[in-house]
Amino acid sequence: MRAAFMLTVLLIFSAVASTESTPVKNPKNVLWLDAHANFERLGSVDNIQRVLKKAKSVGFTDIVLDLKGIDGYVLYPSRIAPVLREYNGFRRADDYDFPGIVLREAHKVGLRVYFSMNVFAEGDKKSHRGIVYEKHPEWQCQVYTKDGIVPIVRSFEEIAAFVNPILPEVRQYEISLWKELLTMYKPDGIVIDRCRYPNISADFSEASRKAFESFIGRQVKNWPEDVYRLVVQPDGKEERVEGPFFKEWLEWRAKVIYDFFRDLRDTVKKIDPDIAFSDYVGAWYPIYYDVGVNWASNEYRPEKDYGWADSTYYRTGYAELLDFLFVGNYFYDVTEEEAIRSHSSSHDGDKKPSDYWWYSVEGSAKIAMKVTKGVIPVYGSLYVEQYKEKNNPQQFVRAIKKVRELTDGIMIFDLVHLDTNDWWRYVKEGLK
Repeated sequence: MRAAFMLTVLLIFSAVASTESTPVKNPKNVLWLDAHANFERLGSVDNIQRVLKKAKSVGFTDIVLDLKGIDGYVLYPSRIAPVLREYNGFRRADDYDFPGIVLREAHKVGLRVYFSMNVFAEGDKKSHRGIVYEKHPEWQCQVYTKDGIVPIVRSFEEIAAFVNPILPEVRQYEISLWKELLTMYKPDGIVIDRCRYPNISADFSEASRKAFESFIGRQVKNWPEDVYRLVVQPDGKEERVEGPFFKEWLEWRAKVIYDFFRDLRDTVKKIDPDIAFSDYVGAWYPIYYDVGVNWASNEYRPEKDYGWADSTYYRTGYAELLDFLFVGNYFYDVTEEEAIRSHSSSHDGDKKPSDYWWYSVEGSAKIAMKVTKGVIPVYGSLYVEQYKEKNNPQQFVRAIKKVRELTDGIMIFDLVHLDTNDWWRYVKEGLK
């Protein structure tokens, strides 16, 4: 009897110890529905029902509904932002309640729904559509180029015209859209997208200069050269030479984004504390400082691993502000070994093939889990077209399995690639 009792105690202790050493996951299999690419596909109730039933049947548990593209036009009846009613020759009825229909039909089949909007992208540089073209050109980022500082619509940077996140009127506008949307509808959560700078070249406006000088407590004598200089080589390539304030500049930009996330989270949770608050970022953390974002935990110390971070950069980590995070593991190579082999002939400066281990689904997922330190669930994400363009569905299946092995779940981008190419069956295989 005593032996049996002791065996029971040991089994219970073992189970508890196992649970503590291996956190219980909350797996999600998420499908992203892009605003523009699926405008016609999701333009009728019948098609929405078909897509959602198909998604559920292959193993998806959640969907992300994109409601604001890079042009800043929204897919709900806003009184603040311009509304997208026609795209590529297809027009939706004026009374077509797109978010309401998707919410209703998704919940019918047991899918959770997260609303997403591009935040600081407010213009499509190809179509010249968006508020930076039509209403507020003064909001756009000012980009540092070899020809000087120019508005982003006149630069070759990015496909989207970004607005400057330091401007109070920009921040107020973006938050007002979320307030409007979440008072009209009740999704299960929201996903923030493009809440960043376009890249390292922005923003170099006078507003940013003044805010940066306030941050460091002194004037910048040579602007922007004291941040960094652009040197054009004889072959035409541009080289960035870091100035004395470069690291402070990186931290300041990351703090600008951190502060916006804090304010937006407070706004969302006041509307409904049960709405999940999440973000979508690229998984290439070693170089993500380029866009002014630190999606790591503020318990992670990046200066120990990366030369671009100073000793206080960690304070800009915003993982603790989120309920969960999507990271885009957008690499064709699945394993670290594959990434090293595929870069064996690379001649990229001083880099060796072994430096490319994280240019893989596996390597980037490991970094994501390391820098977030387990404070929130992290869902690795895959871009279907990377595998479709090489006609390698089994590589896609392998990538799905690797993401699910290393992170808390998976997000697939995008519906259009699965539906157009009939790759649903490969998702089903990967999710088995």
